[in-house]
Amino acid sequence: MESNTSKNYIFLALVIGCAFLFPLYANSYYTGLALEIIIYAIFALGLQLLVGGAGLVSLGHAAFFGLAAYTTVLVAPEMGPANLFVVLFASVVVTGIFALVTGALVLRTTGIYFIMVTLAFAQMAYFIFHDTNLGGGSDGAYLYFRPEARLGDTVLFSIGNNLHFFYFSLVCLIIVWFSLYLVMRSRFGAALTGIRLNEQRMRSAGFPTYAYKLVAYVMSGVIASLSGLLYVVKDGYVNPEILSWEQSGLVLLMVILGGQFRLWGAIVGAAALILLQELFQSHEIFGNFASHWNLSYGLAIMALVAFLPEGIAGIKVRFTKNKITRLSEAQDSI
Repeated sequence: MESNTSKNYIFLALVIGCAFLFPLYANSYYTGLALEIIIYAIFALGLQLLVGGAGLVSLGHAAFFGLAAYTTVLVAPEMGPANLFVVLFASVVVTGIFALVTGALVLRTTGIYFIMVTLAFAQMAYFIFHDTNLGGGSDGAYLYFRPEARLGDTVLFSIGNNLHFFYFSLVCLIIVWFSLYLVMRSRFGAALTGIRLNEQRMRSAGFPTYAYKLVAYVMSGVIASLSGLLYVVKDGYVNPEILSWEQSGLVLLMVILGGQFRLWGAIVGAAALILLQELFQSHEIFGNFASHWNLSYGLAIMALVAFLPEGIAGIKVRFTKNKITRLSEAQDSI
């Protein structure tokens, strides 16, 4: 057991090291692609806390993502870079309050009703920004300057440089993953797992399951707000489409495809979907058929879900089970 744990730590250290070295050797296109994966991986980790942790399937997670992006744009001044700490605080507070209010309502429902109510709140947020001038309406809004971390007049660091922004986003991903790793191994995480497996039994044992789920829901929304902030800083533009149900469906698919019961599965799922999309949109590989990339993209996802019911992260477990089965059969035949 200790040997396997040491191997896992070594492998994790190698992956992190390679991630830090990647932008030093890759061109701007691949660095931008890796940055997109990092941002969506943070987004997926937030939802994974709900789906894999508490067993709550949400179709409205894009509301947190988009709300944080719009808050960043609205708080930032047009004549110069905003203070990163200010926009981060504003995005987290606004999204956290929205998650607390909506969570207090949606968590009174279960199953398919929970899914539909989360979708309804997300659509409500979508139409607020789409049909009003709050964030530029359907045209969206621009972030003219990337924020910089300041304490008074002292600039600690700036993410205006693409390399600095990449490293800042990567550090955010590492912090989010490690924080959730600790959470899921704490008493709180064990309680969430118990709620996912049998909420009625947990309630009978004296656990305030509603409070546990509400805390997880707010934490999930706050993590999504971080990815929303990074998203708008990367593109410098936001529009209502990032609050649509398609965005919520995309991140939910990342969690399921990667492996909903393993934290690193959310990262793998985000990478897989983004890379598959890039692959099938490539005219160099698929020629004119690349214009119909949605068809091949959908078929690939169906195949992955069919052959990997436990997600990509479950390949190792499935391989181990098959190996054990083959050994057992060999011993029986002796």
